[in-house]
Amino acid sequence: MKAVQFHEVGGPEVLQYGEIEQPVPAAGQVRLRVAASAYNAADNGMRAGFLPIPIELPHVPGYDVSGTVDAIGDGVTGVSVGDAVIAFLPMERDGGAAEFVIAPAEAVVAAPTGMPLADAAALPSVALTAWQALFDDGHLRSGQRLLVIGAGGVVGKYAVQLAKRAGAHVIATASPRSADAVRAAGADQVIDHTDTDVLGALDGQVDVLLNLAAIDPEQFAADVAAVRDGGVVVSTTAFMATPGDESRGVRAATVFVLPNRERLAELVALVDAGALTVEVTRRIPLAELPALHAEGAAGRIAGKVIVLP
Repeated sequence: MKAVQFHEVGGPEVLQYGEIEQPVPAAGQVRLRVAASAYNAADNGMRAGFLPIPIELPHVPGYDVSGTVDAIGDGVTGVSVGDAVIAFLPMERDGGAAEFVIAPAEAVVAAPTGMPLADAAALPSVALTAWQALFDDGHLRSGQRLLVIGAGGVVGKYAVQLAKRAGAHVIATASPRSADAVRAAGADQVIDHTDTDVLGALDGQVDVLLNLAAIDPEQFAADVAAVRDGGVVVSTTAFMATPGDESRGVRAATVFVLPNRERLAELVALVDAGALTVEVTRRIPLAELPALHAEGAAGRIAGKVIVLP
């Protein structure tokens, strides 16, 4: 089968497109005929060797995947050959940048029905990140105020949609390029962080601050002033510490997204109900994945890109 893999960590040039052996599902596993995988920044980090996830080499990237169940291992129930599914694969194992991939049976859920199966690969880990950040770590509730820094990115737009659905008042920072999309996602106020002092633009403190941007650590620490006493600061930027304020009871939490089959099924249900929009900005063939990694390493990727086998 065709796949992209790397035998050593390094720059995008270590990625190789070619033939590898088709995998066979073991007990408790299913094999998927891949419809698409999704590119994530963490794929770049694992390939470059600076993200501490214990992968085995050679490694196939692409831990977000959609596809059709092609074969089933022993002991698997509740899944049938031909089922259209999505999955957030274990990050340390081979991913979906291939024609076929092995998935733990407990990782797959039925794919959304109202959209192309390939595009559904854009949903799993990013939507789970937004949910975990808001509700598992941030404990966001109806009637609370939320500030999302960096809402124009993929996780940010999911976070805005989910927070509005939960009844929160959402304030979001975004550049002029993404401001309209953030408003369309449901933000009550959008602050242009490129020419506006964010703290000065607020009309009061917030209960939850969610940071999704690689901002200056000193600025991040200053932004904690926007959070009320007893509130929480949540961040997905694991490469720098999340600041809090113990003197005011402001808690700090850093998100490390975890697979959650039940939660992923809930997110699919929201998509099918029209309550959550899945955005795909580009679709590329598998052979072009090394070039996409080069774009990612240079910080030139905007929106969600899916990879078609």
